[in-house]
Formats: sequence, structure tokens, C-alpha cells
Amino acid sequence: MPFIDSDFHRDKARALMKDAERLFDAAAVQQAVDKVAAHLNARFDNDDAPAFPLVLGVMGGAVVFCGQILTRLSFPLEFDYMHVTRYGTKDQGGKIEWKVIPRSNVEGRTVIVLDDILDEGETLAHVKERLLEMGAKEVVLAVFSDKDIGRTKPVTADYIGLTLPDRFVVGYGMDAYGYWRNLPEIWAIKTPG
Repeated sequence: MPFIDSDFHRDKARALMKDAERLFDAAAVQQAVDKVAAHLNARFDNDDAPAFPLVLGVMGGAVVFCGQILTRLSFPLEFDYMHVTRYGTKDQGGKIEWKVIPRSNVEGRTVIVLDDILDEGETLAHVKERLLEMGAKEVVLAVFSDKDIGRTKPVTADYIGLTLPDRFVVGYGMDAYGYWRNLPEIWAIKTPG
């Protein structure tokens, strides 16, 4: 097993937060989760709603959002996850990579996709298209945050918690180089290079 210089990684992670700006505090974050949950409950917690929608979390960014919003949903559902990324440990999007496809059958089902951020939209557009190709009846996109990048995206979310400025953000599942997903608030950071 290779040696990991924990002091180097700790210093690198802390350096990312130097001069960081808090955009949303923990209370605003929780209000955003409540907002998305209320929209989903209004749509799916009634007699006319599809029975047992499949809720899919996009790992790893959506892990915090999924864990907290699931406890706020008042309708019966099935939960699974998928892992698809364009970033990996980089800060620029690249080729879309499916690390884990949903184990649950999506055919003929309403699928609710939960993700941490709708950034440029390439990943979620691909996810939606792929789920429809797999036979999903309907794909509903619910995101914790939507980044205002100032241009049209290939997909729009059905439900959005917060709108973020076009900055590099960390916290509440969003990371920089694998660090700071665990923050309960949203921070804008300056990235090296």
C-alpha cells in the first residue's frame, strides 16, 4: 500500500478554503432541501401519482442531498443509485464515465434523479437520455443546486433548491479535488491554475 502524506493532503485541502466566500449558510441549505422535498411530495404523494417511483441518486456528489431529502419524502418509493461523472478528481468536465449503472429495473417506471448540482448540464442530459433508452416511462430531475452559467444548458431540472453563481463551489456534497463534500454550507473557492 503506498504511503499517503496526510500532512500534504491536509494542507492542500485547507489551502482551498483560504479566501473562500460563504454563499449559503447551513439554514439556507436546509431550506433548499425542504423546498425540493415539498415539490416532490406535492407531485408524488397523491392518488393520481405513479405508484412507487424509483429514486436514483447520482453518486458521489448527491450522497448528502439524497440522505437528507429521503427522510423528507412522504410517498412510497424505491431507492437505488448510479455513479456517473465527467470530473473525477479534475475541475474541468471531460468524457462521461458510468461507474455504476442502476441495479433496479427502470423499464416502464417514473424515475426521479437526485443530484447535487446542475452545472453545465452534460452529465444530467446524458443520464436522462440513457434512462429513457433503458425504458423509463418518465425521468424527473431534482437537483439541490443549479449553477447560473449564463448560457442555455442541454437539460433543465424539474425541481431546484438553490441557484448558484458561476463560481467553483464546495460543500453539501460538492467537492474540489475530492475535498470538502462534508461542509454543511456552500462556499465559493478559488481554484489553483
